[in-house]
Amino acid sequence: MSSDAPVPVPRTAVPLGITDPVVQARAELKAALAAIEEKANIPRRVGVAVDDGVDKARTFQRRNPVAAAAFLIAGAAAVGLGVWAAVRAYTR
Repeated sequence: MSSDAPVPVPRTAVPLGITDPVVQARAELKAALAAIEEKANIPRRVGVAVDDGVDKARTFQRRNPVAAAAFLIAGAAAVGLGVWAAVRAYTR
């Protein structure tokens, strides 16, 4: 059941089987620039990380809603305690 369909190549990889040195150099340059763009695009990377975190949190909430509610309450209490401590330290 092997297929002769071409395997998709990621943007940051150079396809195999290029024999022309000019085409090879262009492919390597294109892959290097794509890799630099992926690495340097911090807002996109943060967005992807946030989306992954939201997906994980939603999955956790669906599997265990009681623990998710407990984490939410504990987080809100921690934020409230931090704000209270900061205001108290500022006013003294």
